[in-house]
Amino acid sequence: MKKLFVIALVVAVTVVLAASAFAVGPGKTVEWDGKGAGKVVFSGDSHKKAGACTVCHPKVFAMKKGAAITKADHVAGKFCGSCHDGKAAFDQSDANCAKCHKK
Repeated sequence: MKKLFVIALVVAVTVVLAASAFAVGPGKTVEWDGKGAGKVVFSGDSHKKAGACTVCHPKVFAMKKGAAITKADHVAGKFCGSCHDGKAAFDQSDANCAKCHKK
């Protein structure tokens, strides 16, 4: 029984450490191409102020880089639109595109 507990503990610690290796915490950024709309740089600093990482992970965004986000996703309120709806955070109207998309 004790051996099983130790194995479970080692697995749990490994999972936690592996997940944190992919985290975009304070001081870190992730960039998306933007596909012609301009590069998007996600700031761990500004988003950490919005709440815990679990607000978006893994429900809204998978715990890996590489999400392909489209204009249709924005309109449907998916991905960034989950919070950038004008209530939780600034909306995704055309007037706000440059807040995230840098040309």
